[in-house]
Amino acid sequence: MSGDKTVMKAWARAQSRLGRRQAMPIVGLGMLSSLVAVGQAWCVAAILARVLVGRAGPGPGGAGATGLLATLAVLALARGLCLMLGDIAAARAGRAARLRLRDGVLSAILRGGPALLRRQHSAELTALAVDRVEALDGFFARWIPASMLWIAAPGLIAVLAAFVQPGSAAIMAACGLAVPVGQALFGIGAAVASRNQFLAMTRLQARFLDRVRGIATIVLAGRTEDEAHRLADAADELRRRTMKILRVAFLSSASIDCAMVMALVLIALRNGGVVLGLHHGDMPPAVIADATMRGLFVLLLVPEFFVPLRGLALAYQDRAHAAGAASAMAVLPDGDVRAAGGATVQAGAHGVSVAFEHVTFAWDAARGAVLDDLSFAVPAGQTLILVGPSGSGKSTIIEMLLGFVMPGGGRVTIGGADLAALAPSTLSGLVSWIGQKPVLFAGTLRENILFARPDASAEEVEDALRAAAVDTFLAGLPEGLETRIGEGGFGLSGGQAQRVAIARAYLKNAPLLLLDEPTAHLDPATEADILASLRGLARGRTVILASHSASVHEFTGQRLDLGLRHPAPALGEHEHVG
Repeated sequence: MSGDKTVMKAWARAQSRLGRRQAMPIVGLGMLSSLVAVGQAWCVAAILARVLVGRAGPGPGGAGATGLLATLAVLALARGLCLMLGDIAAARAGRAARLRLRDGVLSAILRGGPALLRRQHSAELTALAVDRVEALDGFFARWIPASMLWIAAPGLIAVLAAFVQPGSAAIMAACGLAVPVGQALFGIGAAVASRNQFLAMTRLQARFLDRVRGIATIVLAGRTEDEAHRLADAADELRRRTMKILRVAFLSSASIDCAMVMALVLIALRNGGVVLGLHHGDMPPAVIADATMRGLFVLLLVPEFFVPLRGLALAYQDRAHAAGAASAMAVLPDGDVRAAGGATVQAGAHGVSVAFEHVTFAWDAARGAVLDDLSFAVPAGQTLILVGPSGSGKSTIIEMLLGFVMPGGGRVTIGGADLAALAPSTLSGLVSWIGQKPVLFAGTLRENILFARPDASAEEVEDALRAAAVDTFLAGLPEGLETRIGEGGFGLSGGQAQRVAIARAYLKNAPLLLLDEPTAHLDPATEADILASLRGLARGRTVILASHSASVHEFTGQRLDLGLRHPAPALGEHEHVG
């Protein structure tokens, strides 16, 4: 726990240092606004003193009152301009900080690679990149400027008030010093409540995403009511935790109001006694007017004195969000460490070699190892066909080569380099994967294909379309390559979606091709067409194929029966692998 607190404090300090530079214009405008507010208080006090004393003595001078009113109007416009420019600067600082942080979070997720998705739920990472970063807007736009203004602006006001009434300035300072103590007490509760609220939000997001993904299974199992109640409970937990944050915020605001009221009462009593004594002493009206104006001036300064402190209290919740974000971001990989250990692989003209050396792996230790002392080698440009019953480890081998999981024992090498030493970006460049259901996004066909290589030329895209036989159905689509499809390839048949995935793999041109049941759920005619395209894609590449289909006899190469745990000799052109 102490280590987590140290990490959070270090992160908050680092972010504060980065945010202070952009916060300086906000601080400068805040100081100028406080100075203008002092001028406004002086003008209002002078006008009120003339009116109040004028009822008991000589009336106010018309020319002087007019000048004060004009000055007050100018100062009001100046202060409005300062506040407007300050809000604009705060919005810009928050936007720049969120852009920087979100870029860092996304880069860290990419550095973590597929293995990060095994440790963290995708909904948690999404909440981190979206909600957590968005909630930090106030930390940079409000908290960092407020953390500097809460001392500078009240200090300026107290110094100016001391020139008029040193005793009243001392009362303001004493009451103001009580505010940070209250904020520190409430801040502990605010930080805990904020972390709990984000935890509840993350749980709700993860639960909702899982239930949406498995809605068909839930309906078939007749558990819709149960899952609806669980979602309702998770939403109610989020509501209760959010209300706790609001309660802490109200208590924090109340502590400032109490300090301000105390300062107003003490200063009013002090000045009331002074003015009353002057009246009873039959002092000249000019002296009484001056004392009245000074007393009113200091009283009017009290709310302005507490404005920066109130801003600090309002922004304290933003600091709590930052503490919660710091603890959440601790799950992201350290970029410097990962970069230092990155190995490189030089792919040859015919793919890269792949080797498993005494590899063991277990998804659950209680259920035993899925892979137990597994060893095999695939030379560059060769094909390995994985066969065996469901649960024998075919998909585990594929996921290991994709970087989703790491061996529990032994090692995996690609091109002679240890898989654990490869940076995720390097591994991604080496591998193309085609599974049972291709990963297609909502967008145009062109965007989905270019996802593999956004900088590919038009000629390279055309070559990939022809090689994958996408051009055979492209003419029948409403807008050809610009036709929009839905998430998961909605709008395309299973065979068409697989052809898009094959075109993407052609365009990527990676030396290692992983095929995990690529023809599952396809009819025999479509399966034959897809396998023909895959054979063309496999030329000049190292291929690892996992499939239950008897049609894989069309691929030649080494066979590994995971039920027997040893590689079989190379197959002839027409030998059957079933």
